[in-house]
Amino acid sequence: MRRRAFAASMVGLGCGRSKQPKLNVFNWSGYVAPETVPNFEKEFGVKVRYSIYESNEEMLARVFSGNSGWDVVFPGHYIVPPMREQGLLAALDRGKLPNLKHLDPAFVRPELTDFAVPYMWNATGILFNKKLQPPPESWADLWSPRLRGKITMLDDPAEVFAAALRKLGFSLNSRNPEELRAAQREALRQKPLLRAYLNSEVRDQAVAGDVMAAQLWSTTAQQAIDAARHLGFVYPREGFPLNLDCAVILRESPRQDLAHVWINYLLRPEVSARIADSTRTATANLAAVPLLGAETRNNPTLYPSAEVMARAEWFETMTPEVQRLRDRLWTEIKSA
Repeated sequence: MRRRAFAASMVGLGCGRSKQPKLNVFNWSGYVAPETVPNFEKEFGVKVRYSIYESNEEMLARVFSGNSGWDVVFPGHYIVPPMREQGLLAALDRGKLPNLKHLDPAFVRPELTDFAVPYMWNATGILFNKKLQPPPESWADLWSPRLRGKITMLDDPAEVFAAALRKLGFSLNSRNPEELRAAQREALRQKPLLRAYLNSEVRDQAVAGDVMAAQLWSTTAQQAIDAARHLGFVYPREGFPLNLDCAVILRESPRQDLAHVWINYLLRPEVSARIADSTRTATANLAAVPLLGAETRNNPTLYPSAEVMARAEWFETMTPEVQRLRDRLWTEIKSA
C-alpha cells in the first residue's frame, strides 16, 4: 500500500481532495527543517497546521483546557509526568512507531516510555559577546554590575531558579523551601541588572550587539553564533541543566493514528539528521548522528565533551507542593 493511501486509511478518510487528512502540530520555534513539514504533507497526502511557542508555560496554557485543537506538542521531559497526571496525554501505541529503534538508549527514560518520544535535547549556558573581557565563566558573572542593562535571563522559572541555585551551590532540582527562598533572593538581587527575561527572542538582540550576555539554551545560542562571529558560549563552571524535548500526543486529539505517523516520520534517521543540521540542534536519535554534518556533530556547544557533561544535571519533575512554592516565588520575582 502506498504511504499516502496508508495515512488516509489510518484516519478513516477517503482519497478525495475535500477530505484531505489534517494534523495540528505545536512545537518550539526553530525545531524543524524548512522541508520537514512540506515533505511529510507530500508523502502522506496530509495538510499540517504548524505553529510555534517559546516556553513550556506558553504551551501548557494553550493545552490545559483539553480543548486546544492541537494533536502533537513537544514538552520538556520533566513536564511530561504532570501532563500525564492531569489526563492531557494519550498513551502511545509502540506498534505504530517502528522507528523507535533508532533512539539513543541514553534518552529512553522509564517515566516517558508510554507517553513521550525523545526528540531533541539541549543544555543551558551563557551566550556572550566576545568583546566582554574577561568573558563569563560562571552563573555568578551574570550578577556583575558591569553588565547592567546588557543581560537577559530566560523567561522560564525552572531555568532562572537553576542558575540561582547552582550559584549558591545547591542542586538545581532543590525541593528545600529555604534554598528556594535563597534562590529567589538572588534572582531579586539580579533583577535591577537585567534588560529583560527573554527566551529565543534574545537571539537577534545578541546578534545586533544590544545584549552582552544571556542565559540561553545551547541550541538557540548556536543559531545566534552561526549568525554572528562576535558571539561565544560557555557552560558555567557551577553546573548547568539538561533538558530533553519530547513528542507527545494529546488525549483530546481525534487524529491519534495520524499523529503516530508524524512522530514515526520524525524518527527516521535521515529526517532527524536534516532537522538537527538545519536548525543546529542536538538529536536524541542515535542512528541520525552518523548522518550529521561534521560542523554539527563536532560542535562543542551542541554536543559538549564528557568533561563538560560531568557538570550537568537533568531537570526533575517537582512534587505538586514544591511546584506550587516555586510558582509563587516566580510570580513574586516577575512582579517585583
